[in-house]
Amino acid sequence: MRFSLPRQAPVLLLTLAALVLAACSGGDDTSSDGGGDMAALQARLDTAQQAIFDAPALDISLATTELPPGVNGLLSASGRGYQGASVDEAAFTGEVNVTAAGTSVEAEVVAVDGTVYAKTGLTPVFLTLDPATLGAPNPSTLLGAEGEGLATILTETQKLADGGESREGRDVLTTITGTIPGAIVAEFLPTADADSSFPVTYRLTEDDTLADAEITGPFYPGGADVTYTVQLTPNDDDSEITKP
Repeated sequence: MRFSLPRQAPVLLLTLAALVLAACSGGDDTSSDGGGDMAALQARLDTAQQAIFDAPALDISLATTELPPGVNGLLSASGRGYQGASVDEAAFTGEVNVTAAGTSVEAEVVAVDGTVYAKTGLTPVFLTLDPATLGAPNPSTLLGAEGEGLATILTETQKLADGGESREGRDVLTTITGTIPGAIVAEFLPTADADSSFPVTYRLTEDDTLADAEITGPFYPGGADVTYTVQLTPNDDDSEITKP
């Protein structure tokens, strides 16, 4: 006895084979595209970081709107600085605002040769200061040595994702989100929880310049999460910063 396949069988078999091949190749494409997207985002962050490393000097800002009650720490630091061959050769001059014992204290600050000098409205001269006693970083560590400093977060960020575009004035900014390991954050703010992950949101201009970054997390023991806004803007003014 001879059996014959229905006329529709070849079509059904071909359709089934196509579906199987599509499923296999579709899975590969998804993995490839996802990896490609992440690589493209990282490439943009790499470009932004290199521009910071190549700059003669930087305008630097690190600020939060408020700190948790009872916390001694950094409210803001802003000024000009430059990197060096080592952290001790990095320098900073600017304004720093900290909270200590429930009181906000503003000071002129110069960080040079590994030492921090501060002058507040209560003192007529600059005095040496250990920022750690106020839960604040040495501004020189934010700048770091050549190829180091706060800008290293741009290549240490994990789980990158495209957050879309937004317009700010004439600028079109691309948002990139991710998380930074706490151990990296603690290099700049030693009070940060080194075992936690810190969500971060970067905004880049069309030419891959860093507009700003927002980092959120447990920066201070026993306190609620804090969000710091970071700006690192290349500056051509690399004039010498000296001990006051």
